[in-house]
Amino acid sequence: MYWQVGNGFQLLNSTDHAHILKKHGRDSLNIRPDITHQCLLMLLDSPLNKAGLLQVYIHTAKNVLIEVHPQCRVPRIYSRFSGLMVQLLHDLSIAAKGSSQKLLKVIKNPITDHLPTGCLKIGTTYQAKKLVRARDFATKNAMDKPVCVVIGAIAHGQLDVPWITEEIAVSGYAMSAAGVCGKLTDGFEEAWGVH
Repeated sequence: MYWQVGNGFQLLNSTDHAHILKKHGRDSLNIRPDITHQCLLMLLDSPLNKAGLLQVYIHTAKNVLIEVHPQCRVPRIYSRFSGLMVQLLHDLSIAAKGSSQKLLKVIKNPITDHLPTGCLKIGTTYQAKKLVRARDFATKNAMDKPVCVVIGAIAHGQLDVPWITEEIAVSGYAMSAAGVCGKLTDGFEEAWGVH
């Protein structure tokens, strides 16, 4: 969600825009685009992504679906990331400079239309009954078929994704979403021999 502030637009977040969110009846605790920023930095920097073995999608609370190209370089500074996301929501795509290659683009829902046929659909939560080591999970389940892993980039609450077939925990402790991304990418890199 973004909002016009002065002469421009800003991506809303719980720290800077609590008054606007409250005015519109939104729970400011769950408006945390900074969590998505941290996850994207972790995922796109991973050797798994650099080896071409990772596809990232963002599904927003407002049901916007965004495809992230593996060669996308997300700004490291949050304010620049915020500006980029506002531009994406306005223009529906962001192309690489001097190229027609779309690094970020809004795509049509549902996400299941974009997943490989027959892929395993997994959700992550530390409250899952099934606690796994990411490497063992990848070795057992992802050697011969693609896997879709849903990571909730939210501050509080549970995943509400009706199309996942199983939930797993990668730790017995609550972790940040970026920490879960790190454990999963490390595990898949070990299982697949990506260095």
